[in-house]
Amino acid sequence: MKRIALIITLASASLSTAFGQANTSAANGAKPDKAAAYYNFSMGHLYAELAQAYNNRGEYLNKAIEHYRAAIKADPSASFLSEELAELFIQSGKIRDAVLETEEALKTNPNDLNLRRILGRIYTRMIGDSQTNRVNEEMLKKAIEQYTRIAEASPKDAATWVMLGRLHKVAQSSPEAEKAYKKALESEPENEEALTGLAMVYADVGDTKSATELLKKASEKNPSVRTLAALSAAYEQLRDYPNAAATLRRALEMSPNNTEIKRSLAQNLLLAEKLDEALELFEQLVADEPRDAMAFLRISQIYRQKRNYEKAHEAAKKAAELDPNSVEVRYNEVSLLEAEGKTTEAIEALKGILSATSKKNYHPGERSNRAILLERLGFLQRNAEQYGPAVETFRQMQQLDEESAPRATIHIIETHRVARETAKAFEEAKAAREKYPKDRAVQATYAFLAADSGKAEEAERVGRDLIKEKKDRESFVTLAQIYERTKNYAAMGKALDEAEKLSDDPGEKEGIYFMRGAMFEKQKKFDLAEAEFRKVLATSPNSSSALNYLGYMLADRNVRLTEAHDMIRKALDQDPNNGAYLDSLGWVLYRMGKLDEAEENLKKALERTAKDPTVHEHLGDVYMKRGKVKEAVNQWQRSLKEWESTPASEQDTAEIAKIQKKLDGAKVRLAKENK
Repeated sequence: MKRIALIITLASASLSTAFGQANTSAANGAKPDKAAAYYNFSMGHLYAELAQAYNNRGEYLNKAIEHYRAAIKADPSASFLSEELAELFIQSGKIRDAVLETEEALKTNPNDLNLRRILGRIYTRMIGDSQTNRVNEEMLKKAIEQYTRIAEASPKDAATWVMLGRLHKVAQSSPEAEKAYKKALESEPENEEALTGLAMVYADVGDTKSATELLKKASEKNPSVRTLAALSAAYEQLRDYPNAAATLRRALEMSPNNTEIKRSLAQNLLLAEKLDEALELFEQLVADEPRDAMAFLRISQIYRQKRNYEKAHEAAKKAAELDPNSVEVRYNEVSLLEAEGKTTEAIEALKGILSATSKKNYHPGERSNRAILLERLGFLQRNAEQYGPAVETFRQMQQLDEESAPRATIHIIETHRVARETAKAFEEAKAAREKYPKDRAVQATYAFLAADSGKAEEAERVGRDLIKEKKDRESFVTLAQIYERTKNYAAMGKALDEAEKLSDDPGEKEGIYFMRGAMFEKQKKFDLAEAEFRKVLATSPNSSSALNYLGYMLADRNVRLTEAHDMIRKALDQDPNNGAYLDSLGWVLYRMGKLDEAEENLKKALERTAKDPTVHEHLGDVYMKRGKVKEAVNQWQRSLKEWESTPASEQDTAEIAKIQKKLDGAKVRLAKENK
């Protein structure tokens, strides 16, 4: 304790002298002595390292302060010297005294930029509060004030403008941050920090395209690991994972032993669906660091996507051994079980995670994460047709996190709708609309339920009101979905046209093509429908939803069955437990005369979608073709029963009439056979 007290005393005693001498030099405007500055900086740096190595030993700390003081006196224009001295004061642990001494010195010499740099540096270091993980707004404001004064006095100092840019970014003041970075670039057009910082500001405000162009320019002129990493991050925001990976390869060539770059590259290759390349890199990472739990986790995820479940479980087990308390590692087990079609086991595993992480009180971040887990559990329960438990789970999510409550409410409404409890769903939707009048997603959900309940005019009115409030892509898509439910296809087409005009990236356009294709299919305009689905597949050849929809449409028309089969099979390869895809496969196999396989897949589909009237109809058709008339009658009766509870917006009167006709014919046949 005596030694620590001595160090603090020496440091405090040195502050006034150091500040006073630096001020005198600045005031006198003496000619910089670069040689003396360099010598004293080197000695100061050496003593600072010794002080750090020996627990801030007093004699070393005192010597370091003296040499930095002399370096500043020799060359006051070298701003980094002030930063080094500030770091030393912070290292000494006497930050409060350093601030008071500096502020007092500034009262005497308000134009001393080195003093402002020291103070600004200290304030900057005090912005982050490690105890609460929050920004100290007061320190942030003071730091901005100091660097603003420095920038005003030294407008061509790029380093100061860069620091101001960073501080304004922390303060979430994008216009001021942009202005500061642009000022830095006026002085140094190729300043890497300014280019990267400005790009990140553009990314923050959603102008990812400008951010990418700026970073691309920076990496072409003066490529570095930093600029390339930033460029890859911009590509990631655009979800352009192939280009992100290509950029990171360049960075890895410059820094072959950089583990973080290698990890990011592997992750982007995974997102780009280049599974073998990603697997190779993650295996290199675990070879270099056998205790890298996250790398084992990613290996497990890759094997899961490749449907090599044995190796996926093997890697998952290794990750769990290395990091048994990681929620992400434990959640991987849930995803694995779900991929294997073991939904019940997945539900129990997720319940186990929620139970193990249960607390009386949660921090904001913990509440948000728990809400996500509850949301996932609710989805699993709903997919398993456990509708009551799903509603209860979503209510827990609703009560846990105020921010997630509107989304949880929508899930409750949707669960009632899927369970064919349309009246309950509509009541929930009406209550939600009153409770969350400004939540556009809640308002849209109410409109959907109004349409499902036969209130077409009310549904369309709400949709038009949303457009009046905000004419963006999402609003037009919502309006199109409402018109789809009210079967107002002419108006739906116009809404989709408007949404397409507002769609920027390929993914957004694909969504419009898909909706338009479904619209044409419902109107029996099959050639137009196919053309739209082909547009989706032109940019996303592996789109499982487009492959399934187009494949089913061909099978239903009994045309190009081999092509239809291949498309549906490709969709199922990506999502082997999807009930709708299994139904499509069963139906195309029926059309191809492969009745055994058709029956097998349709039964699997019913295990996942027991309330789907179309699947029951298809299985009835298979039974009838095989001469199992009684079984066919049972399935068609079940189909008609499920149609009765289907919302009016989804009912197909022609389809219902067709099933009834088949059922009547089968009953007549059964009566004749029983005579």
